Amino acid sequence: MALIDRRMVYRATVAVVLVSAIGLSACGRKGALEPPPRAAVPSDVDPGAPNDDEPDRPFILDKLI
Repeated sequence: MALIDRRMVYRATVAVVLVSAIGLSACGRKGALEPPPRAAVPSDVDPGAPNDDEPDRPFILDKLI
């Protein structure tokens, strides 16, 4: 009976880890990719680029990056 309980705990743990990994993999900012610092930026404006007039709001997980 103990072996079955261990398997259930193991499977539940693996399921929680996988669901957490899938959920956290979608975290990020919505919009176009940002170029690296001092990169050559083309003169034409990308229509998908975020608006610079909006202030950058900090997010609780930004400290992890």
